[in-house]
Amino acid sequence: MRQALQRARYSEHLAALGKLVVDSGDPQDVLRQVPAIVAQAVEVDQAVVYLLAPGKATVTVAGGFGVVATESIGTTLPNLPDTPAGFVLAQSGPVIVTDYREERRFDVPPSYLASGLRSALSVPLSDRGQVVGALAARSSTPQRFGDPELRFLESVANLLGTCLQRAQTEEALRHSQQLEAVGQLTGGIAHDFNNLLTVIQGNLQVMADLPAVAGDAVAPSMVAAATRASRRGAELTSKLLAFSRRQVLQPSSIDVCELLHSLADMLRRTLDQRIRIRVEVADGCPDVMADASQLESALLNIAINARDAMPGGGDLVFAAQALGALKDLPPDLRESLLAGDRSAASGDVHYVRLTVRDTGTGMPDEVKERAFEPFFTTKQAGRGTGLGLSTVYGFARQSRGQLLIDSVVGQGTTISLVLPQPPVEMKSVSEVPSANGALAPGLRVMLVEDDAAVRAVARRFLTDLGCVVTACASAEEALRRLDEMTTAAAAMEAAAGTQPTGASAVPDCLISDVALGAGMRGTELAERIQLERPQMRILLMSGYSSELQEGEAPALPWDFLPKPYTRDQLSDALARVMSAA
Repeated sequence: MRQALQRARYSEHLAALGKLVVDSGDPQDVLRQVPAIVAQAVEVDQAVVYLLAPGKATVTVAGGFGVVATESIGTTLPNLPDTPAGFVLAQSGPVIVTDYREERRFDVPPSYLASGLRSALSVPLSDRGQVVGALAARSSTPQRFGDPELRFLESVANLLGTCLQRAQTEEALRHSQQLEAVGQLTGGIAHDFNNLLTVIQGNLQVMADLPAVAGDAVAPSMVAAATRASRRGAELTSKLLAFSRRQVLQPSSIDVCELLHSLADMLRRTLDQRIRIRVEVADGCPDVMADASQLESALLNIAINARDAMPGGGDLVFAAQALGALKDLPPDLRESLLAGDRSAASGDVHYVRLTVRDTGTGMPDEVKERAFEPFFTTKQAGRGTGLGLSTVYGFARQSRGQLLIDSVVGQGTTISLVLPQPPVEMKSVSEVPSANGALAPGLRVMLVEDDAAVRAVARRFLTDLGCVVTACASAEEALRRLDEMTTAAAAMEAAAGTQPTGASAVPDCLISDVALGAGMRGTELAERIQLERPQMRILLMSGYSSELQEGEAPALPWDFLPKPYTRDQLSDALARVMSAA
């Protein structure tokens, strides 16, 4: 009868606890109330909930009932194997103490014995398979705990683990939604700015070449200052697009070992000599699939933050290792990767972890939680924009990877970039040929750009490069002009007594913006041109990846020229397209 009543009491308290977990929107409130429920159900003197601190070196008392003074709520205790809580966490399983006076597995705090405690039962708290804390019940009666109490505490621990997991998931969702909202705003602003900056930079470059400006005593320096300012504006716009995951990326296979050693060599020449830099790449570390220039920029951003965190010098370590297939990753990392790339669930995607580790000042929890927010910075005014880590975060997510941060105040920070491996058949970026040489004189180019000011700048650049330009404001106009040119050329060939084909009138290359107003898109125009006039080369321009429809970018076989661009960048891109096999 006593056992039946005991089981009924435990079931009643479990039901009450389950209702509390479901109804409460605050996990901290649940943690504070659980010890009283446990103590009342099991009829013991004390109950306490411990949670692992982020650095895992300490535990925090998250809730307690009848606890000793040294374990009041909010107290931080060392997470050592020879402490009661540390021993439970190290065991990762239930621990029963029959009598504290005879306990030899860990050091019993004198306050326990002074309070008259004799026995205890502790069980770990788990979240997604990882131990995150412990729940303990203590009694002044020796040998107080048996199987019924063990099953009850394990049920309570499972409920608490579910509560913590739900709270973490909801917080991650809220944070993701906030970042997405800011990303949409900044992405839209950056889109307009790219077109404006293309016009500003283009006209400044044209002005710099004018004889009247070159011969003036003041004008060249003024134009140069305006050019530098517009370049800084372009860099800021690029960071906004990186954070909002709307930049145009050109991913390729990158040799991680070569990249990290090259970056380390450069930083040794530029950083404080008191900062010791080393590279640790695991044997056989595979390549990663990412945009080479953006990956290098991301690692530089992290390294600069590490330098600022070590004003007196320290160790800066670049490391890389294979993580394995998606299915073998820790559950929380696997879920976050799937959230950014659902297509990864259907294939055997493998990942690589690149880490940048420093021995600097570290970050407190409140700073670490906001580290990826745009415009958030702990640096002095004028020392930073607050877009460093946020752009790295955006780049990682857009590259179908993840950015992780682990930091302990006074010990340093580790930033990890988790990126996918490339397909087996993908060539390394070092194996891709680059374009060399100038453009052939008289190159015939069809330019399609709906923004009149941008179109004028691009046309001037192409004319300066010796190209024969046919400029159009829409894809429909471009197709109509092509038909007219073909018809006219065929008529001339017939009059000259040759086989009329009209092929001699087809331009050598199409340069088109991706978004062309309300009409046909640049990608649709490129597909038509490729089908009907396969001899024409194609170069697309874009400053905003959302101009590309979902799933469109990875499959595009054409080169991109990001906005804003200079005359030299346009020349290089055009030469690369024309020299491609």
